[in-house]
Amino acid sequence: MTMDAPLDMRPAAAVPSTPANALLTSPILPTLLKLALPNGIAMAGTTLVAVAETSYIGRLGTEPLAGIALVFPFAMLTQMMSAGAMGGGVTSAISRALGAGDRDRAATLALHAAMIGACAGLIFTVTMLAFGRTFYTMLGGRGGVLEQAMQYSHVLFSGAIAIWLVNTLASVVRGTGDMRIPSAALIGVAVIQVAVGGALGLGLFGLPQFGMRGVAAGQFAAFTLGAAFLAWYLFSGRSRLILRVKSFTFQRDMFIDILKVGAIACLSPLQSVLTILIFTKILAGFGTETLAGYGMGSRLEFLLIPITFAFGVASVPMIGMAMGAGLVARARRVAWTAGAAAFLTVGFVGLIVAIKPMLWVSLFTSDPGVTAAANAYFAWAGPGFGFFGLGVCLYFSSQGAARVGGPVLAGTLRLLLVAVGGWWLASSGAPAWTLFALVGGAMVVFGLTTALSVRLTRWGK
Repeated sequence: MTMDAPLDMRPAAAVPSTPANALLTSPILPTLLKLALPNGIAMAGTTLVAVAETSYIGRLGTEPLAGIALVFPFAMLTQMMSAGAMGGGVTSAISRALGAGDRDRAATLALHAAMIGACAGLIFTVTMLAFGRTFYTMLGGRGGVLEQAMQYSHVLFSGAIAIWLVNTLASVVRGTGDMRIPSAALIGVAVIQVAVGGALGLGLFGLPQFGMRGVAAGQFAAFTLGAAFLAWYLFSGRSRLILRVKSFTFQRDMFIDILKVGAIACLSPLQSVLTILIFTKILAGFGTETLAGYGMGSRLEFLLIPITFAFGVASVPMIGMAMGAGLVARARRVAWTAGAAAFLTVGFVGLIVAIKPMLWVSLFTSDPGVTAAANAYFAWAGPGFGFFGLGVCLYFSSQGAARVGGPVLAGTLRLLLVAVGGWWLASSGAPAWTLFALVGGAMVVFGLTTALSVRLTRWGK
């Protein structure tokens, strides 16, 4: 009996422990879809807010509408940097720590992430309050339009810290694999923003009409409440992380772990905004009808971004946890699955509008010149939508693996193609359709180059 006892115990000791998180073992596609759905709903709600806000600003007059157009690129940059770029770095770092089984490190990373978000928001506030008028003037703002932009901008960017904290804390929760709470918080923020902004901006329910200041105050209030809710959720012990503020100490490697992904990833939103601004400037020389036709197309692209974002952000914690656990092959399968899903979904919509553009264009205009320009845009750029979705989704997936250099370079290539190619075509007197073809081609190059960089980049140590 004394000889047999150790032999009987060996199999039990050899049994591997069960993984702490189902994201390491669950089937990839069903899990990805389950995580993507709440994100897609939340992002769709956020997109509808932009539509609603534009609608009631339109009731304030033409100058407010033109003013919001000046502020929009900077507001979009704030959201993209905090939610998609730095937010991806936060989700990546926390999920990799959890995948490695180090919950204490994940909790400490969460506190460092909150500090990064607060500091970044403060930088945006100071920059836009100090230089906002200069930026809007450079974009062509003059007179009453510039003053309307400044009224909106002052209030909006005074609350930039709240915007950054909402997206940063939401990214912390996503890093644990929980997509429902961040999505619910963002939907709540969207509802409050529409209600408060509309009421204060238009003077509804007997309230004073504050105009553009009131519209921006709706976003200020909504994100402040959203940040408070997410902070309460994380510090109340209800999340999957236990945050210990009393024992918190600054750790340089924690900042590096987040910033090595998030800081580099922040270049991507800058590239996207620059691409839009440069191409819009080039098209302005082709006349109002051409510019309006492009506006129809870019509006659809904006509505398709939530689909890509949903798949991409859902892939980050799955990939991060797999990388933390040393499951590199699984991490790559998640990335390609998410990329394929985004490519097929967004690409399907792109092909539909390329074949039947009036399904979309007729919703906004019946002007023959604008319709012709929009039809030309969709015919040439529509087939590239799928590749754009592929590239953006793999950009997010690369954040999960802490390897974002390749996708960022692919975005740089797209920017150069649009800027240099667009300038050359415009200066050569080429017709407008050639610029639309350039946009479609740049999307294809962006998607394929991003995919190639992911394929060639070594993941893991």
